[in-house]
Amino acid sequence: MPSYKELLAQRESLERQIEEAKSREYAEVLNEIKQKMADYGISLQELSSGRSAKASKASRSRSGVAPKYRDPDSGSTWSGRGKPPKWIAGQDRDSFLISR
Repeated sequence: MPSYKELLAQRESLERQIEEAKSREYAEVLNEIKQKMADYGISLQELSSGRSAKASKASRSRSGVAPKYRDPDSGSTWSGRGKPPKWIAGQDRDSFLISR
């Protein structure tokens, strides 16, 4: 069984090998990514947004939901979706309905 000092020396040797392998592979991976970006016309902006320009254009735009309730005191509105605001929570919502 190896001694504690021998094991520490092995660990240091392994850590050096790990760093060397990582450095070699890093350059290869970076070049591969750059090449694929050039091949497919991918920009840095597309990478940072998380979606391709084509995918974002193809997705449907979401419009806001019309308010359904209004606070008579402050004029604040709520669509009826999600967590109710404090001014309507626990109260009869019919009295806050906006007439259409």
